[in-house]
Amino acid sequence: MATVTSAAVAIPSFTGLKASGTNTGKVSGTVKVSTPQLSRLSIKASLKDVGVAVVATAASAVLASNAMAIEVLLGGNDGSLAFVPDSFTVSPGEKIVFKNNAGFPHNVVFDEDEIPSGVDASKISMPEEDLLNAPGETYSVTLDAKGTYSFYCSPHQGAGMVGKVTVN
Repeated sequence: MATVTSAAVAIPSFTGLKASGTNTGKVSGTVKVSTPQLSRLSIKASLKDVGVAVVATAASAVLASNAMAIEVLLGGNDGSLAFVPDSFTVSPGEKIVFKNNAGFPHNVVFDEDEIPSGVDASKISMPEEDLLNAPGETYSVTLDAKGTYSFYCSPHQGAGMVGKVTVN
């Protein structure tokens, strides 16, 4: 935190000015500001501390952004059978949290024919027999391979509950 200390300030003297309204172009007076050396040092040290704190906060934000999660609702607030959002983009390694919201039970299954080659759909999908049955229950997945992944809710796929995520 920056520390500001008081400084001595002398107010200029205007006793030499005439009240007649004539302007001689001269104003006499002095302004004296004195800041003890100790105050300047404490301000510099405090500003250094602030700089360190700012850098630490920025570094934390960058690290946190790499681990940040996107939340996808399973079921719209209006009761619709949908992923909200149903199409989105993430960075490789970014966590995706699917959160049960409405119209449950739901699950998240990645379509093995519509994911990048070399990715095992069974390792990123919920088992089809597992369901999120209560509001607020979640399923999380992290996708590392770049590409487009299609997913669906097996109980509601026929009703159009499908989605797509692009990893780039």
